[in-house]
Amino acid sequence: MFNLLKRIFTWWGSQTIGTQLYTWRKGRLVGQDASGNRYYQTKNGARRWVIFAGDAEASKVTAQWHGWLHHTYGDTPDDAPLAHKDWEQPHLVNLTGTNDAYAPAGSLRAPGGPVGRHDYEAWQPK
Repeated sequence: MFNLLKRIFTWWGSQTIGTQLYTWRKGRLVGQDASGNRYYQTKNGARRWVIFAGDAEASKVTAQWHGWLHHTYGDTPDDAPLAHKDWEQPHLVNLTGTNDAYAPAGSLRAPGGPVGRHDYEAWQPK
């Protein structure tokens, strides 16, 4: 019962029941990415959406699928993949708030802890 109520009223854990019904009625699966996200569009192609695998986190969508979702590209990345440049790095999700997030030197979270600074003298009022 709890899972049913959660699916009716929340969207961040998975698709809601309303989205699932809309997808069943009007959606047509057009592709799936390496993360397991499924991409749909209406039969006439006017609306496009993604059903996330796991938590709904927009940074899970790769650049190619993002372009397709926003009608920048007419074809899906499965149908017409973009040319991969040798300088491109693989797609990463947003790591903010996780233990893998970037921590610059001097940060409290940096390996080894904060470093002492000798090039800075704090202002002291007289």
